[in-house]
Amino acid sequence: MMEEEELEFVEELEAVLQLTPEVQLAIEQVFPSQDPLDQADFNAVEYINTLFPTEQSLANIDDVVNKIRLKIRRLDDNIRTVVRGQTNVGQDGRQALEEAQKAIQQLFGKIKDIKDKAEKSEQMVKEITRDIKQLDHAKRHLTTSITTLNHLHMLAGGVDSLEAMTRRRQYGEVANLLQGVMNVLEHFHKYMGIPQIRQLSERVKAAQTELGQQILADFEEAFPSQGTKRPGGPSNVLRDACLVANILDPRIKQEIIKKFIKQHLSEYLVLFQENQDVAWLDKIDRRYAWVKRQLVDYEEKYGRMFPREWCMTERISVEFCHVTRAELSKIMRARAKEIEVKLLLFAIQRTTNFEGFLAKRFSGCTLTDGTLKKLESPPPSTNPFLEDETTPEMEELALEKGELEQPKKPKAPDNPFHGIVSKCFEPHLYVYIESQDKNLSELIDRFVADFKAQGPPKPNTDEGGAVLPSCADLFVYYKKCMVQCSQLSTDEPMIALTTIFQKYLREYAWKILSGNLPKTSSSSGGLTISSLLKEKEGSEVARFTLEELCLICSILSTAEYCLATTQQLEEKLKEKVDVSLTERINLTGEMDTFSTVISSSIQLLVQDLDAACDPALIAMSKMPWQNVEHVGDQSPYVTSVILHIKQNVPIIRDNLASTRKYFTQFCIKFANSFIPKFITHLFKCKPISMVGAEQLLLDTHSLKMVLLDLPSIGSQVVRKAPASYTKIVVKGMTRAEMILKVVMAPHEPLVVFVDNYIKLLTDCNSETFQKILDMKGLKRSEQSSMLELLRQRLPAPPSGTEGSSTLSLIAPTPEQESSRIRKLEKLIKKRL
Repeated sequence: MMEEEELEFVEELEAVLQLTPEVQLAIEQVFPSQDPLDQADFNAVEYINTLFPTEQSLANIDDVVNKIRLKIRRLDDNIRTVVRGQTNVGQDGRQALEEAQKAIQQLFGKIKDIKDKAEKSEQMVKEITRDIKQLDHAKRHLTTSITTLNHLHMLAGGVDSLEAMTRRRQYGEVANLLQGVMNVLEHFHKYMGIPQIRQLSERVKAAQTELGQQILADFEEAFPSQGTKRPGGPSNVLRDACLVANILDPRIKQEIIKKFIKQHLSEYLVLFQENQDVAWLDKIDRRYAWVKRQLVDYEEKYGRMFPREWCMTERISVEFCHVTRAELSKIMRARAKEIEVKLLLFAIQRTTNFEGFLAKRFSGCTLTDGTLKKLESPPPSTNPFLEDETTPEMEELALEKGELEQPKKPKAPDNPFHGIVSKCFEPHLYVYIESQDKNLSELIDRFVADFKAQGPPKPNTDEGGAVLPSCADLFVYYKKCMVQCSQLSTDEPMIALTTIFQKYLREYAWKILSGNLPKTSSSSGGLTISSLLKEKEGSEVARFTLEELCLICSILSTAEYCLATTQQLEEKLKEKVDVSLTERINLTGEMDTFSTVISSSIQLLVQDLDAACDPALIAMSKMPWQNVEHVGDQSPYVTSVILHIKQNVPIIRDNLASTRKYFTQFCIKFANSFIPKFITHLFKCKPISMVGAEQLLLDTHSLKMVLLDLPSIGSQVVRKAPASYTKIVVKGMTRAEMILKVVMAPHEPLVVFVDNYIKLLTDCNSETFQKILDMKGLKRSEQSSMLELLRQRLPAPPSGTEGSSTLSLIAPTPEQESSRIRKLEKLIKKRL
């Protein structure tokens, strides 16, 4: 029973001593110890084994037990001391809490005393400062009263002086006094309820009204509306009167300006009446010369009379422009049938020059009536068509080279006077548009006639294919039209002109470029089989002559130039119109037309070279390959193909030197056309003996090397062929080589032959396999079992791969390749 109770006590004790990791960590931080008995994972068995590692160590068991008992007694003493020390802790805590509460009550009492004393102090301060505040208010009121009385005295005296000076027309003194009186009167706005103040204010208003009427009467007397003679010069009285008018109601100033300008321009309306000869457009220069003289006359006689901030010179010019626009509109409506293109352009040019003169001299600060829209600057810095400093020869040269790039001159500032007069010409611009339509039609007809008369361009092997000079002439004319049209004040003429540009860009592409491309001959010129076999290399004739090839290259280069220039032309046209109208300018259709011409030209070149090689491929397919007894040099048909390539490609390359990317396109399209055709004719070579297949493999490798060298063939400068072209040739010709290697391989055992075919041709299918079997000359009965075996061993084909004509392939040498094929490869390397 005792033992069971002890066991239960031990278990309860162990359960109590199971501390959480956080508590254990805190104990270790407060009481760090290395004693194993203090560790959280203490193991009694391990500890005993540590004390008694061997049987001999048990001899010291009594000493160890005594030490442990001593340690237990010390721990019991320590625990007893700690427990006894905590006996009076509760009582001490309660006593300390009571003392703290008493201290807080004492502190609260002291704070309350301090607060009461502070309130008493504040009340004393208020009583002390009450009299001081009263004195401050009294001082402030007294100061305001004195200031108001002074202002009232100044106002009363100023009003009396103002009335007296007005009667004596002392405008110089009135100008200074009136401004002061008005400033003083502003201080009495809140006192207008006082009769005396209101009376003074009414006297000031009456004096202002009287001054305004008196000044207007003085100007009417000095500059009578119906008078024909002007006084000799401005008087000081009128100059001072203008200073007074600056202070009065703005309507007085406007009335003075209006009457003076009307009187100043009265002579203009008489000299340039509608029934006068000088009023017509051919003498429009005289209008602008007259106003320039009047501006000089004004500066000499009246420059000092009006204040500078009135901008009278600019106001006279602006009113002259309004009058001129109205008069020109009226006379052009009456004589619309007499307006010719040259006359209209002359008038527009002179008018825009005058508007430019105004922009250089004046700032446009008086254009605040809202009658004009401030336009964008006509010559944007990025538009090369509008560089007036360049000569026509320089412009034409820049167009020929396609240099429609950004000019170096800075962007011109906005012209606030742009269109202030020239806007009157807009209703009559249909004359200009119709004229440009007619002129461009005649220009295209002349281009067609000149091309027929001069014939195709001569071969050019030094600087590349020549661009037809007519395209440069066309864009030079377009530039001239844009310069003329950009002088107008709205964007609608530019939109209409863009439509005309589109029409004749298409006509140029159809009549000059597409219309002069050589037609494909229907006759089957080329080589005969016998001539190929006899290696008569000098008898080949290309379908196009040398002149025709050069013409195609020239048309291609011209179309490429027109494409780039049209794109830049579209950008410049968009820069010339408002942002909201840019969507109406779209030359994409015309650029597509030139792209079509380029594609057609490249296709003609490819077809010509491709057709020249057709007889050789036909001859290859009809040769008795089963009778070939030994492998020799390359076959005659290979020599013929190489000869045609060496004849045509250098000509095309030299004439497309300025458009290298299109020569690369020609090479790629030719490779994409020739290689599948070569493989198609290769399948027609049946039956083929083992030696015949070796000869074909040698010929295929020779063609592959020639095609890889095609871009630089016959050139003194050897350039690396583009990677895109090389990839096409390698893939296509390697597929042809793999086909021949399959043909050369023995067809027994069947499994090895089929596996060899699958490994050599990644695009393998039953159709291609049957063609190879036909090339080997196998009978249909033999083919059926092989085709069935192929279907069994082929993996499930991905969708769309059966029957495809892709040239995707790999060219590793399979392990099962026969020694005869390896011997043939060594022979090819040796010959190369």
